[in-house]
Amino acid sequence: MPAEPQAPKSLADPDALAARRALIEAPHIAPIRALAARIAAERGAPVPAPDPLDGGVGARMLLLLETPGPAVLRTGFVTRDSANGTAANLFGFLAGAGIARSDTLIWNAVPWLIHAEGARNRAPRRAEAAAAVPYLAPLLDLLPRLAVAVLAGRFAGEAAPAFAALRPDLPVIRIPHPSPTYVCTSPEVAARIRRGLSEAAALLQGQVGLGNLTEGSSAQG
Repeated sequence: MPAEPQAPKSLADPDALAARRALIEAPHIAPIRALAARIAAERGAPVPAPDPLDGGVGARMLLLLETPGPAVLRTGFVTRDSANGTAANLFGFLAGAGIARSDTLIWNAVPWLIHAEGARNRAPRRAEAAAAVPYLAPLLDLLPRLAVAVLAGRFAGEAAPAFAALRPDLPVIRIPHPSPTYVCTSPEVAARIRRGLSEAAALLQGQVGLGNLTEGSSAQG
């Protein structure tokens, strides 16, 4: 396994991207890649693979974003190392929280690409959100070590009831979305993200229990 990137946007480098793609057959992401292939076949749209430098089926923290952006096909991965502002922010926030990369799986509430070629980014529609709900259960089935779910943004936060039904004992923390267009609206947005990820880090370290979650567990994005 290559060394972890020490700076954001590392996959802008073609050599780094080629090295990451060489890991695509890694066994710890194979079951999730199989689920991605199933979703892609059923929805008729691309579904990016999990990042092989992340935890895959061994992840203890699921970080749920919204939906793949239009540029995702450049890498083919759901990753904090993409050359865009959201990924760069996520890279920094996760590093700041001290959450081990091997503990994380980054995924999307609507995991397939919803954007037409050349279209600008947009939020998922209600029908797309409803169509995505059945894919949460098979994803969670692949994550036996999961200790916390972090839902980033208002749209991902709407999946909270599904998590409660499927994994009632799993702590769920809601944070704002790390998109630059949202983070730059107020210093409090970044502060809320940091608080939520600090709570997640504490859970991973066994420092708090379900009854001890604070502001980040109910933060809206």
